[in-house]
Amino acid sequence: MSERPAARPLLDLACHANVFVADASLESLRAPLDAMAELGYSRIVLPPLDPASTDAVALGSILADRGLAPITIAGGLSAVADVGSPDPDVRAAGAAALRGVVDLTAALGGDQMNGVPYGVFGHPYGPTTADAFARSAREVGRVADYAHERGIMMTFEVLNRYETSAINTAAQAIDFVALSGSDHLRIHLDTFHMAIEEADMAEAIRVALPKLGYLELGQSGRGLLSTGVVDIVDIVRSTLDAGYSGRVGVEAFSRSILSAGAGDMLAIWRDPFRDGVEFAADAARLIQRGYTLSQVGPRGV
Repeated sequence: MSERPAARPLLDLACHANVFVADASLESLRAPLDAMAELGYSRIVLPPLDPASTDAVALGSILADRGLAPITIAGGLSAVADVGSPDPDVRAAGAAALRGVVDLTAALGGDQMNGVPYGVFGHPYGPTTADAFARSAREVGRVADYAHERGIMMTFEVLNRYETSAINTAAQAIDFVALSGSDHLRIHLDTFHMAIEEADMAEAIRVALPKLGYLELGQSGRGLLSTGVVDIVDIVRSTLDAGYSGRVGVEAFSRSILSAGAGDMLAIWRDPFRDGVEFAADAARLIQRGYTLSQVGPRGV
């Protein structure tokens, strides 16, 4: 196992729960939460949860006991609940599903909701039309305002072309925010997706910066952040130097840790890593290095 960092990163860090476990059951989370807290993480990104079947009081309590805040993931969109649909009833059902996750986030004591609220995961309908893009933006904007009223920042993740046809680049994300009509909707960029879609990741981050609410660090092979084509240290450095002061998350997926359904959906067919604590320690160390090299950190130390 890699050594743990000597100093905790002086940033607001989140780690995805699926780095450690397949689900968010209370028993499975206890050990990972302790490890995350020890490594200096302040937030945990939970896998998609069903608001109706989640014991928000118990889950919120176990997180609060360890000083970790939850970040939820919007889910529940489908052919019968899709905010981009031309059918007003289907759009309304999609918006209701998103508001349900907002309410769960509040019940957990969280203040951030990530996810893919703008449409069905994948591209079952082919290219996203301009009309569908605009309909989705308006509905998501209204949900973002609903979330803001409850003290929650709503973000939407920019995915690669193999996972959605709707929003693949930072420039498209800025257009989506503009069409949403909301002053509160924020962008979630992920370096895994950016490595596929963006010609210049640092420039894409600068494009999104006015509305950037969450930067997620993921490697090209979905494994340790110190392995792969993405220069994580330089991304952290350049993002901080560009003026970003928001939250930073880390994410990786391994077939043997995920549920079979999640592994299939995300096309995770192998094990890029096997030890979640090793991943989280490796990530924290790289982020600390990027911070140290930035203008806001103790450069040269």
